[in-house]
Amino acid sequence: MLTVCCVWLHKHKQRGVGALAVITTLLYLISIPLVGDWLLRSLESRYQPPAAVSGDVIVVLGGGATADTPNVHGKGHLMGSAANRLLTAAQLYHSIGAPIIISGGQVFANTGKEAEIARHILLGIGIPDEKIIVEGQSLNTTDNAKFTKQILAERAFTHPILVTSAFHMERSVGQFTKYNMTVLPYPTDYQTNTRFIFEWNQLWPRADAFYNSQLVIKEYLGLMAIRWF
Repeated sequence: MLTVCCVWLHKHKQRGVGALAVITTLLYLISIPLVGDWLLRSLESRYQPPAAVSGDVIVVLGGGATADTPNVHGKGHLMGSAANRLLTAAQLYHSIGAPIIISGGQVFANTGKEAEIARHILLGIGIPDEKIIVEGQSLNTTDNAKFTKQILAERAFTHPILVTSAFHMERSVGQFTKYNMTVLPYPTDYQTNTRFIFEWNQLWPRADAFYNSQLVIKEYLGLMAIRWF
């Protein structure tokens, strides 16, 4: 692919210079915190944690796990977003006492079984086993909604509280709505500040800013898929 691009640029020098300038500018923009954070904030601001929380079950979505890393309560760790989501679910449990559905399977052969790892963590911090429901089949957000709906029907839950990252909430609500579920969104795992404060270092390219930009692209593509298919 790189060779083809080089040949094309050599044959079309004038147009190639313009195209290269556009590509370079776009790469720069999505690699700086000023843009990456702004894009992510556009998703994170869609939902706010409710002032009053009520529901008969807490549904927390997985967000990545390692398989064999040593942990206090066994092996396997949740990734940053998944850990933040689980922490919020645990806090909600201590607030309202509703059982927790952990939704997340083993996405790849070298990743952990998210729901099982999360279960061991919850047990380790004192949440009773009978209050934990493991949904370990999901490989994506669509699966989260599909398999959670089955559990809600089997156990007669009617008012689920949905816990996931703020940037992921709109797509998650969209999928759950598509499966005819009404949820109370409880966003967490915020990656940006609510209030924007400009700093000059926000103009320097950074890997985390590029990562935030690609997260946003993924979420918007997911939203388009929900609406079109």
